[in-house]
Amino acid sequence: MKGTQLGEFEELILLIIGVLFPDAYGLNIRSEIINQTNRKVAIGAVHSALSRLEDKGFVKSALSDATHERGGRRKRLFQITAAGKKAMESNYELRNNLWDQISELTWRGVNYGSV
Repeated sequence: MKGTQLGEFEELILLIIGVLFPDAYGLNIRSEIINQTNRKVAIGAVHSALSRLEDKGFVKSALSDATHERGGRRKRLFQITAAGKKAMESNYELRNNLWDQISELTWRGVNYGSV
């Protein structure tokens, strides 16, 4: 298993896999990211992230049965592993812990209209 760090896009992919399970495959993942985030995402970026996640042991994949709609081709379906769930939980806990440490004073006077 490679490193255990989880990048922002990798975390997004894992979350989408969880949302789409058991029908999480490349094009479906890409479509859901676009629908949920309004981000433009190339299918190559999705496949690269899926490959990294599989190398890290955060997801596993298996080929589906061939379908008539796909001209007899099979889909590679992805599923979150126990290590992937643990990485997601760690990111979630870290992020929430940091949010909880921000005092209300931090937000006073914040002008959301300016950069």
